[in-house]
Amino acid sequence: MATLHYLPPVKPSAIALGTLFSHTVSLAVLGPVFGDTYNRAQAANSKDEFFKSKEAASAAAAWGSSLVGSAIQSYGVGAMINATGTLSYKGSAYLGSLIFMASSAPSFISQIFTEKRPLDTVAVGALARVFETIGLSMFLTWWGTRTHPFD
Repeated sequence: MATLHYLPPVKPSAIALGTLFSHTVSLAVLGPVFGDTYNRAQAANSKDEFFKSKEAASAAAAWGSSLVGSAIQSYGVGAMINATGTLSYKGSAYLGSLIFMASSAPSFISQIFTEKRPLDTVAVGALARVFETIGLSMFLTWWGTRTHPFD
């Protein structure tokens, strides 16, 4: 029987609160999408008509995938905090910076130099990713991620 003992344990409340933190940051970026969907829902003749629409389905898919992604990200950051033995805010800021540089920085460089996207658009995405990486690691350090803190 396969076991998952090689995955570091992370306190469930840290995963839940990290998911909430990360998902809130993601929704701040996805807010315009949901705002447009909300306006279309108000303009629809009936609730049934709106819930059968493509807009409702795409909004629900975006919300659901964002929630699942936030939970996985929270576990991953919490597991890295535990695996590295990070206890200070300075250490968690460094860890979050490394996560940001490894996961997000290449896409932002590509968006600026290759795709030539407007800098304000790239900056909003970069700020959201900074909160999702550095902010999340510092938040989880504040809350605590270890299941047995005195071990």
